[in-house]
Amino acid sequence: MGKQIGLLRVMVTVAASVAFVVTWSSGFIIPAFATVDVSPLTLLVWRFVPLAVILVAVVLLTGAGRGVSVRDLRTQASIGVFAQFGYCVAVYGAVAAGIATGTVALIDAVQPLVVAVLVGPVLGLRVRGAQWVGLGVGAIGVLLVVRSQFGSSAAPPVAYLLPAVAMACLIVGTLLQRRSTVETGVLLTLTVHVTVTAVLLLVIAGVAGVLAPPSSASFWLAVVLTAVFPTLAAYGLYWWLLRRVGITALQALLFLIAPATSLAGGLLLGEPLTVVTVVGFLLCAVGVAVVLVGEAGRDDDDRKSRPEGVHPRSRPEHRTVETW
Repeated sequence: MGKQIGLLRVMVTVAASVAFVVTWSSGFIIPAFATVDVSPLTLLVWRFVPLAVILVAVVLLTGAGRGVSVRDLRTQASIGVFAQFGYCVAVYGAVAAGIATGTVALIDAVQPLVVAVLVGPVLGLRVRGAQWVGLGVGAIGVLLVVRSQFGSSAAPPVAYLLPAVAMACLIVGTLLQRRSTVETGVLLTLTVHVTVTAVLLLVIAGVAGVLAPPSSASFWLAVVLTAVFPTLAAYGLYWWLLRRVGITALQALLFLIAPATSLAGGLLLGEPLTVVTVVGFLLCAVGVAVVLVGEAGRDDDDRKSRPEGVHPRSRPEHRTVETW
């Protein structure tokens, strides 16, 4: 029975990881279609505002926010400013500027290396030598996947700072969440993040004069798709996997976002897709596998070194958010 439960747990984690990669990648592809004739701010406003209203109503009806302190809500709001508002605005701006979707995902995918450097001094975690190797191999794979896309767009050089800003925002949000002792479920976490993002977008879009949505069916289809997949599904899975597999393994999964986005961009948008892309895919897979094995090894070492009767959540390096 124990083996069956363990196998089921692994299958659920693998399925969630695949769904995470696919839904997160959609957040690069959908804006490439939807922001051709529409301001990215307009799409973002109507992606988040209706969803915020729905989520707040669900939280009130289900009582998911019962017992949560103002301090906890304030902490989650701060995380949402970086992890959702800052990240989405920068990504949409980069795609709307004409940067290839794979290139945006590539710069985004550098964040696992940055996080790997920061988990030591910031979170007190130890990154194994094998994990460094895996992260390095994955980085090379990502570079190979999208290197042919550099210089293929008419985007100004300064626009390439936008994906870097998106990367930095998600890193800050992830580290804030990881260090926090706030205990909120996925529903409440998403509701707070989406609501604070919606409020900020309403103000900015109103000042910029791009609040009014177009009446085209394609725009509203894009609104629904972006609300469901890269918002509800991808972000929900992100915070759930952060607890399930750990920060290093989750960041390694992000390496797969660039190859997946490049593949979708090649098929749907005609972006470059060559033999080099396939080699990059393989290197990314190897890098992710090495990091995941290293993560499992670290967990085993932690269990062996932990005093009997001490739960891992009681130790600072394992402090995380209960999100499910």
